[in-house]
Amino acid sequence: MPSPRRFWCAISKPRCATSTPTRAVDNNGCKVSAEVKLAFDRASLAFGAKEILRNISFTVPAGQFLCIIGASGCGKTTALRLAGGLYTPTRGEVRLDGAPMRGPRADVAIVFQDYGRALLPWRTAAGNVSLALEAAGTPRAGRAARIEELLVLVGLAGQEKKFPSEMSGGMQQRLQIARCLAQNPSVLLMDEPFGALDAMTRQGLQDEVLDLVSRTGTTVVFVTHDLEEAIYLGDRVIGLLPHPGRVGIDVPVRLARPRSQLETREEPEFLRLRRELFDFIRESEA
Repeated sequence: MPSPRRFWCAISKPRCATSTPTRAVDNNGCKVSAEVKLAFDRASLAFGAKEILRNISFTVPAGQFLCIIGASGCGKTTALRLAGGLYTPTRGEVRLDGAPMRGPRADVAIVFQDYGRALLPWRTAAGNVSLALEAAGTPRAGRAARIEELLVLVGLAGQEKKFPSEMSGGMQQRLQIARCLAQNPSVLLMDEPFGALDAMTRQGLQDEVLDLVSRTGTTVVFVTHDLEEAIYLGDRVIGLLPHPGRVGIDVPVRLARPRSQLETREEPEFLRLRRELFDFIRESEA
């Protein structure tokens, strides 16, 4: 059975969620240190007698893009829900900015895979984004400009009057991301958001998310079953072992940014990481 790898984190003073982060980097342009934004401290979760997660411990530096992989049923989505305050640990705790999570927070947004169910079909694109602004108490006079700004940010300029049913899957997922960004989140949790999309649309959205994160400095925790996606997007990849879910591998991704769908995926380090993660998944399923 694979043994857990070292954890990769550093601590300094908290930052304002809306500020532009300072990213310490190594010679490859990879982030190497920052203040802790999110922390799992021996977090376990059980539903009745069934243990889902056991003693999960890791930290996520502010501004880091962390990807979580693992075999089916290992608890990836459950861990994400703990991070979002949707579940409370049976033992241990999850902390955001040093404070225990006691439930959902406005500065933590979740992007789900099923964008069709996440969007309100009777609202236009502008109306769906407005929903988050309404919930936040944003004055009506200031909503239109903010909606336009967010739609431009996710590549939906000029689509504000379209209903979800008039949009492609990729456009609907962009819209869900725009609505999440309307919360001004300091942490963005993404649960296999591109899993239902075709390959070309998926790669396009991967690049858009990387560009968006580079501009906003948002901390991202991204769950995926696609090993190449995890390596391409992440500053770091954690793999969970199944039954119950435990951290089995934790590796930094030392690939330069910005990344290229063709060039990055052909780099020796990318191929080495793919093999390492593939071996981890294969052994964890044995």
